[in-house]
Amino acid sequence: MTFPQRLLEGYNAFTAGRLQNEQARYNELAQLGQSPEVMVVGCCDSRVSPEVIFDARPGELFVVRNVANIIPPYSPDGQAHGVSAALEFGIGALRIKHIVVLGHAHCGGVKAYVHDSEPLSPGDFIGKWMQLMAPAAHKIGPISGGEDHADYLKRLEQANIANSLDNLMTFPLLARLIEKGKVATHGAYFGVATGDLSVMDTTGVFKPVRRAGA
Repeated sequence: MTFPQRLLEGYNAFTAGRLQNEQARYNELAQLGQSPEVMVVGCCDSRVSPEVIFDARPGELFVVRNVANIIPPYSPDGQAHGVSAALEFGIGALRIKHIVVLGHAHCGGVKAYVHDSEPLSPGDFIGKWMQLMAPAAHKIGPISGGEDHADYLKRLEQANIANSLDNLMTFPLLARLIEKGKVATHGAYFGVATGDLSVMDTTGVFKPVRRAGA
């Protein structure tokens, strides 16, 4: 199979536009390396790109994405842990100052957990991964009588963000940095259909961010 034509077209548009406008920036990043202050743990959903949502320049965001923007708890068991490795690199090597867990509406991973979907493969990788959401589901409880299903999914999507933030505190070094005020953690929730962004306050409530021109 040939390389996707859409990607070639996109690359040509990039080289004709953004690359020319930011060539100096790319040269600087190549020579000096990256030094982003913000790490975003987001969902791999194709509709929720952190770089697009936050209109980020090259080198501004250190991004790790997975199904349902989950941060697993600290588990130094000798196995491979992609999210934990990214956290370790972001904190230890890049000296990240902010960690943002970015969740979103209409999350397929959350739906898969709620519906207890059939495994997509013999390994059931998604099913096993989504079990990391169990503490969040336990915290909000089952869907209540008369509650709209979409409202329940939204509550779980947001509880999943909070659970990932809680899991950050299980990493000993990171917990110390957070307690000393050297690293700040944040939760954010993106509305795919509306483009609205909400940010979690200190009480755990997601408050909408005022949009430009609103």
